[in-house]
Amino acid sequence: MGVWRKWIFPILRIAVFAAIAIALVKVAFFPDVSAEADPAVPTGSITEPVTEVALGAITTTVVVDGSVAADPASPARATLAGEISVVPVSVGQAVNAGDSLATIRQEIPQEPIANTDADGNVTMTQPKVKYKTATVTAPVTGVVSSVPMLVGQIVAVGDVIATVAPPTFSVTGPIRPEDQFKLVQQPTEGQVEVVGGPGAFTCTGLTISSPLAGAEPPATDPSGTPNPSASGATVRCAVPADVRVFAGLTAKLTLAGGSVENAMTLPVTAVKGNAVSGTVWVVGKDGTSEERAVTLGLNDGTVVQITDGIAEGDSVLEFVPVVDATDPAQGNCIEQPDGTVFCDESVVG
Repeated sequence: MGVWRKWIFPILRIAVFAAIAIALVKVAFFPDVSAEADPAVPTGSITEPVTEVALGAITTTVVVDGSVAADPASPARATLAGEISVVPVSVGQAVNAGDSLATIRQEIPQEPIANTDADGNVTMTQPKVKYKTATVTAPVTGVVSSVPMLVGQIVAVGDVIATVAPPTFSVTGPIRPEDQFKLVQQPTEGQVEVVGGPGAFTCTGLTISSPLAGAEPPATDPSGTPNPSASGATVRCAVPADVRVFAGLTAKLTLAGGSVENAMTLPVTAVKGNAVSGTVWVVGKDGTSEERAVTLGLNDGTVVQITDGIAEGDSVLEFVPVVDATDPAQGNCIEQPDGTVFCDESVVG
């Protein structure tokens, strides 16, 4: 044991320290020779992500923010020019469709009758006055909301004799033009949820209407609230008679746009375009991409249906290529020192 302490351990310590000293000298004075990287030459590579056309199911829905509105009153108009002889109703009275609201009479001119006596004297006799009458009836079942005419008043054809407000309601709201693309077939009903009201129910008779060019839509809807659809399309559907609602309630109307199974799909990020037609970039076996036109179907906001232009299993770029706005070949655009891009529109296309 004394030999180990006196000779072996000291020699091992000296050998270890000598190895450390030699390593330090090599690192300091004899570094490994390696090629210095040129900072002007990029050393990384960019690989664009690729996705494949796959089969899947797509279901689209459109949610419209709307409100409950009382259906507008229906006017009862005169069909005969003449004098109002009878008004058997008053405001607030309940009537059924076809009930009499007023009677109009029109005097029919009569030619005088000539009578000759035995002496040859001629006398003229005015015959009894005759009248032609017409009954103005209630166009719908409801409550008489106005009677602007009085007995004895002269009216013309088309004048409003009275209005009848039906006891029915509708859900109405504006629909965005881009959302109409999701409705492959226009639905005839929708699912309604009324905030603070009854549970979800189905409304029927759904229509989508747009103001005609040159027409002036009303500034308010039938409930008296500002009309947000004055410049766009409006969805309207009827509330069932057994559902209790009130005008002015906020509602969400969900429309079924369509659904499809086993459809060719791609992420919306891979397609330039959202409806009807679009463009994708198909990646070939050599890694190059080719721009290709495709036909689009349903779109749920995440994936889009491809009905023509590519096949299942084709590889396409997952993201639509972005044109470099600073490339002079792309519209004569130049990046400014502050990072903004200026394009000379006088040179563009």
